[in-house]
Amino acid sequence: MPFASPADLSPIPRAEAPRDCRLCPRLAALREQLRGEYPDWWNAPVPAFGDPHAWLAIVGLAPGKQGANRTGRPFTGDYSGELFYSTLLKFGLAQGTYRGAPDDGVKLAGTIVLNAVKCLPPGNRPLPAEVANCRNYLEASLAALPKVRVVLALGQIAHASSAKVLGIAKVRFAHGSEAIAPDGRVLLSSYHCSRQNTNTGRLTREMFESVFEWALELMKGIS
Repeated sequence: MPFASPADLSPIPRAEAPRDCRLCPRLAALREQLRGEYPDWWNAPVPAFGDPHAWLAIVGLAPGKQGANRTGRPFTGDYSGELFYSTLLKFGLAQGTYRGAPDDGVKLAGTIVLNAVKCLPPGNRPLPAEVANCRNYLEASLAALPKVRVVLALGQIAHASSAKVLGIAKVRFAHGSEAIAPDGRVLLSSYHCSRQNTNTGRLTREMFESVFEWALELMKGIS
């Protein structure tokens, strides 16, 4: 349903950007262009997806053109979704069968998916000012999720933005890195599950799964 409001589909509606958000002129212009070219696509800020009582918040970079910008659900419809959802399903963080469509019935358990940037950036590369503009929504999202104890950032931009929201200073991005926020929440980081990273071998399935294993171990200790 391409003309729904992002808040209508979100488990945390008060933290969502409006459908016609204008904070970033470059992203808004691309969105309008794509609405003309592909009127049946989502073409709007992509809302959070998952469990409003989540203990784990996964922060991605931004919607992909053929993925969430088209379907309206994070990591849905493009290559990255295959590894992403199969991993969640393997570790009991999701239920159902992923078919690459927002109506495939997949449900997340104890997990919610957010993005550092809620709109599609040209070339999948948001500008620093655009990341900063969208950080308000990331901050509002995490504030609306009081049970989140572990934040898993996928990629350097998501890592840096999440660290700022959590109040963590001078933490270097690395796959498998861990940092503790002043309030006790834990920031884990992973390479993004993009086709570029997996095709080049920078990220393997085993590497990606290992970060989720660590998140689950951390949650056992917190519990």
